[in-house]
Amino acid sequence: MPHPGATISADFVGLSFGTKTLPGGRFFNATNAQLITLFRNLGLRHLRLGGTTVESPPSTPIPGEADIDNLFAFAKAAGVNKLIYSLRLLETNPACNYAATNAAIAKYIWEHYRESLDSFAIGNEPDVKRVFDQDYTITDFASYLQKWQRFAAAITNAVPEAKFAGPDAGSANVFWTTHFAEAEKGSGIISAITEHFYVGGKGKGVEPSQGIDDMLSPKWIEADADLYKKVTAPVLADGLPFEFTEANDHYSGGVQDASDTFAGALWALDFLHWWAAHDARAVDFHNTQWVVNDVITPDAERRLTTTSKGYGIKAFDLGGHGNVVPLVISDATGLNLTAYAVRNVDGLFVTIINKEHGATARQADVTIVSDGPAQSAEAIFLIAPNGDVTAKSGITLGGAGITSDAPWVGHWKPLTPNKTGGIVLSVPATSAAIVKLR
Repeated sequence: MPHPGATISADFVGLSFGTKTLPGGRFFNATNAQLITLFRNLGLRHLRLGGTTVESPPSTPIPGEADIDNLFAFAKAAGVNKLIYSLRLLETNPACNYAATNAAIAKYIWEHYRESLDSFAIGNEPDVKRVFDQDYTITDFASYLQKWQRFAAAITNAVPEAKFAGPDAGSANVFWTTHFAEAEKGSGIISAITEHFYVGGKGKGVEPSQGIDDMLSPKWIEADADLYKKVTAPVLADGLPFEFTEANDHYSGGVQDASDTFAGALWALDFLHWWAAHDARAVDFHNTQWVVNDVITPDAERRLTTTSKGYGIKAFDLGGHGNVVPLVISDATGLNLTAYAVRNVDGLFVTIINKEHGATARQADVTIVSDGPAQSAEAIFLIAPNGDVTAKSGITLGGAGITSDAPWVGHWKPLTPNKTGGIVLSVPATSAAIVKLR
């Protein structure tokens, strides 16, 4: 069940990138103006470095101190509050001795960048055999845990105050996540239990129209609820925070002409609010270079741009920080609609997502009644051209696009409370609105 009053932090939303983006400092550096502008425009204040390339293929270079310097310089310039830094676990033979290597890296990061560090992570998706079949010791969960604990001990010997996020397991094998939480709940070194969640599974062979319908279907919210029951609830019961270090629609890279459409914006906005209301501490959308379900990707001219998902993330940033407020939807028409409420010092924010789409899609005529009459109100709308759910361009938030070369300049539209202090507005089909009440 949602937890009324759950706090949604300023750094709730971020992106996850593979460690292969670090060597050479070509992508993450303080001079990558396009990437810095996009992070600031989208409100991305969390960053996770890891993924498969933290250790596979084993020949992937381990980032050095200069690469780490570039990464944290980027984070400072981009307004990133906290960063999870992943370290290598996979070893093909004993001569690798990555426990010592990791300890040295962790010490360097701690001595230079501790204020920007969320936590360390060790390894990635230990439940995926195609990766850990390459390791000379890991054969099952027990052997993985033993090795993880040995590596963590080496790091805490070098950095006694170090904290860890883990196990970064895939959602197909929840056993690893819940058993890791159970094993480590009393250790005092866990900052959060982390999971990867690609709601639609692999996504290969899915037709675009089906991909769109899936993303906007109540079945995907049911999938959220199922994972919450199997993983999140047991982790929280162990007294540990829970977060996603990788999330997206499909783990194969997405569904062409579905993941990269306006449907992705509405799904991302809904996904973030649902998990914020269910006590997730953070969500990092995984951004593989380059696939169709990315948030940030190059355009035809090789300039970095945001896809539709970025608009959903920005919409969450506008109305998704503060404390979750209980909300009841009274709907006699069966609309495909979700809504969420968050309160902070600036007022009460109500986000309404109208996922109706296609030939029979209907607008939502909404009345918002809060626990006290609104003195003033304003709204901002997330829309696609002509309500086209397949749109990939022309999307606006507050009447403005989001680019990598200038600040976002969207605007709020004033609303007039009715005689009883309620707010009445229409939310078109295939759109979302954020209403701010004071």
